[in-house]
Amino acid sequence: MASPRIVTIVALSMALGLFFVFMGTIKLTPRLSKDAYSEMKRAYKSYVKALPGLKKLGITSVFLRKTIGSLELACGIVLTLVPGRPRDVANFILLILVLIVLFFHQLVGDPLKRYAHALVFGILLTCRLLVSRQPEEEMAYEKKGTKGGNGIHSREAGKMKVS
Repeated sequence: MASPRIVTIVALSMALGLFFVFMGTIKLTPRLSKDAYSEMKRAYKSYVKALPGLKKLGITSVFLRKTIGSLELACGIVLTLVPGRPRDVANFILLILVLIVLFFHQLVGDPLKRYAHALVFGILLTCRLLVSRQPEEEMAYEKKGTKGGNGIHSREAGKMKVS
């Protein structure tokens, strides 16, 4: 039977991966939703206008939207389908992208309801990363449940019991 830790990691990976595949696809093509695609185009134009430094670097709203959408799509696929360390790397990249998008929302003065989903998914990505990076030896130790000679777990053997 899978441990609760593994079940949590897999469930979060699947849900987050599918969400970012969906969001990345919306940024790249109008096939899923023409309204959402149009809204993304408008939003990214306002982000580039708010940061004149991007224009000086030659970064257009189309390039920014397609780059972020492609990264979301690729990392979402990795998070959903690829096991092991690549999932953590994809998780970290998505977390950075969420922070960038939150910065853009704050920069243009969007109300909370426009970026609440980014906050929630940023928190979920952080939780997934923390759970997946939890040390394995601690989990294995707790599973063994080794006890000392007096019936107390060896981790608690040095502690004094006060009633």
